[in-house]
Amino acid sequence: MLSTASNRVLTFTLQFSSSLKFSPKTHIDYRPGSLHSSIMSSASRSSPREALFDDSGCGGPITLEEWQRWGCVSPVPAMVNAVIQDLKLLENNIDAHMVFGGNGGKLQGDFKIQEDKKHRAKYETLADSDKKFQFYSARQIACRLLGSRGYLCQKCWLPMEDCMCSKVKPSSLWHGIKFWVYMHPKDFLRQNNTGKLLWQVFGVQAATLCLYGISEDEEIMWNAFKDAGKAKVWCLYPNHNNAPKTVQDAFSHQSSADMECAYSLTNKDRPLNFVLIDGTWSNSAAMFRRVKEQAKLAWGEEDIPCISLATGASAMHKLRPQPSWDRTCTAAAAISVLAELQLLPECSTHGLDKQAEAVEDALVVLLEVLTTRRLRMGRSITRKVRHSRDIC
Repeated sequence: MLSTASNRVLTFTLQFSSSLKFSPKTHIDYRPGSLHSSIMSSASRSSPREALFDDSGCGGPITLEEWQRWGCVSPVPAMVNAVIQDLKLLENNIDAHMVFGGNGGKLQGDFKIQEDKKHRAKYETLADSDKKFQFYSARQIACRLLGSRGYLCQKCWLPMEDCMCSKVKPSSLWHGIKFWVYMHPKDFLRQNNTGKLLWQVFGVQAATLCLYGISEDEEIMWNAFKDAGKAKVWCLYPNHNNAPKTVQDAFSHQSSADMECAYSLTNKDRPLNFVLIDGTWSNSAAMFRRVKEQAKLAWGEEDIPCISLATGASAMHKLRPQPSWDRTCTAAAAISVLAELQLLPECSTHGLDKQAEAVEDALVVLLEVLTTRRLRMGRSITRKVRHSRDIC
């Protein structure tokens, strides 16, 4: 997934057996780790909208219920609500309404100018680099939450008129596997994001969202990793500094009994944890560095096992520009690891191919909805050619 290009993360070259090749219905394309590039930024622009606050008039803090409806499992981040409170106070002080527009809950108008000055001043007062990082993440997420209230479906992150929830079929993920979608704040609530499909299909306990820079989320994820042990944590990322292993290299030596022991109902055994870095290619390097920093705190060394997948062009390629055709998206990476695990004799009885197909079906639905939306808005659905020298 690592690349200096500024599009998604996770580059793989998936090659399935004939029985596992993506079905003809996959007439779309994938992309890496989090599909957050400008796949559909132009198509998702909307007319300006004011922030919606609760009836209490106290600034509309995010409640636990609202927070978790967006797909989160952590407590409401304290810094996110602090940012929202600051935004409301500024709104009262300058007698101007918060107005959002475009993709990602972007502030607009005079309020944006005043808020930009205030948040920059506050950022400068934070001496600790980690506090600055957390403040940056919290502000990104707070604006997205406020700008999306009453506009996006809280489950599929699409505008209400384009909601795809009724078309997605839930599936159970084998209990020996758990996905962690480690998402950059700029990809949170992004309409063309594919990482969200994993918990839509498998549920938030099997595929858990962890927001980069949100301490409450990162604490939950790393507590789970420390509990499971380093041997059961794998990052789906092309770490060029330390040659990543293939699924075959990583797991084919394990016996059926060993794979079964990856999960049990006792407190001693834990599932295999797969981390999907969900961010643009330009952001993925910083996200992976943070993973290594946290690994050093947890286990005393930065090295974290990485898996390289063999993936083909992502279904999302038709809408979202990529630096090359071998880049794939977060959902496609999950499909790939499930399909490759299915090829191992010790995993062949767990129905991972059917679980991969369920995610693929959801990806097809997302692509069709995004395509329909673009056509309705008079936008092009032809993929722009970018970095043609890298396309293989």
